[in-house]
Amino acid sequence: MSTDLLMIEDDHRLASMVSDYLSQSGFSCRVADTGQAGLAQAQARPPALIILDLMLPDSDGLDLCRRIRAMPPPLGSTAILMLTAKGDPMDRVIGLEVGADDYLPKPFEPRELLARIRAVLRRREGSPNTEPAGTLRFGSLEIDRNARTVAVGGEPREMTSYQFDLLMTLAERAGRVLTRDQIMEAVRGRELEAFDRSIDVHVGRIRAAIEADAKNPKRILTVRGVGYVFARQQD
Repeated sequence: MSTDLLMIEDDHRLASMVSDYLSQSGFSCRVADTGQAGLAQAQARPPALIILDLMLPDSDGLDLCRRIRAMPPPLGSTAILMLTAKGDPMDRVIGLEVGADDYLPKPFEPRELLARIRAVLRRREGSPNTEPAGTLRFGSLEIDRNARTVAVGGEPREMTSYQFDLLMTLAERAGRVLTRDQIMEAVRGRELEAFDRSIDVHVGRIRAAIEADAKNPKRILTVRGVGYVFARQQD
């Protein structure tokens, strides 16, 4: 069975060429020419990887990447390879910061795109903690999705339901920098009291529950001026 890919690209000629080439290489590649259509396809059937153009007619690729990363798995953890015609190195940095797994500037050789897709998928297959069900483990930290419990070294740690949702939002996207807005969007859908809008307060309480030293955290790291990132490697 071929691996399902989704290309969100408004250049029809390029999209057709890439789709044909990837199909010959053992992949099944769907195509959407707008951000809205691509997001709808991805939500209806999450692909193994999204090839995302930075400049789309109806949306910005960076914003679309942020929206996808803020969603729960499986879509929120889908691999994303970003394409752009821009040559500014900062675009690559920003793309990776908002959650892209890799970045390829246009014009590109189809063989390089294929190689990068395979490399990203190999990394994903070898990366733990991406399954949508079961227990997440980061060193001595265990987070049980189904029981909604948290333990460190086998010892249960207490936190509110909202704090558990916030912790899950970070842990399911381990290694990705999330802004406060992204975190709020991911845990939205609940009636939030006024203090619940302070992400920083809740992160502080979660750190107190799961960190060996809340003042020198190793699990939930602050990215100054941006937000937070949950460390992949802990203990």
